[in-house]
Amino acid sequence: MRLPHNSFVIVADGEKMLFFRNEGDAEFPQLIVERNREHETPANVDLKTDEAGRRHGVGPGRSAYEETDFHQLEKDRFAHETAEMLKRLALRNGFDQLVVVAPPKTLGELRKHYHKEVEKRLAAEIPKDLTNMPVQDIEKVLLAHE
Repeated sequence: MRLPHNSFVIVADGEKMLFFRNEGDAEFPQLIVERNREHETPANVDLKTDEAGRRHGVGPGRSAYEETDFHQLEKDRFAHETAEMLKRLALRNGFDQLVVVAPPKTLGELRKHYHKEVEKRLAAEIPKDLTNMPVQDIEKVLLAHE
């Protein structure tokens, strides 16, 4: 993929997002971190408020309802916040072209919340988890993407 100078790249998962700007050119990208954000999502058991008694063998038995995955809800909320941040940047003309790299589940959640101005600037989406990779490896993945 050719990544023009000044393109905006976001690499995210449900707990971490990295905002890069390409200070290089399309042939030789040089991603510079503009901002990063992490969200600590506690273990699912820590997010439940009514589970303490059951964990220790006290309290009512199992429910017929499927338990809520609070950990996933936190990740989804973080993706929504990321989409809101992209919207604010797009409305301020903070970027012309955007590439989003995220695991498929996070990417799906982001798509639900893209604003039309973000969609207009969206050059590519890459369904991969690269949040813990070095910047040079992220650049290689972007260059290899068709």
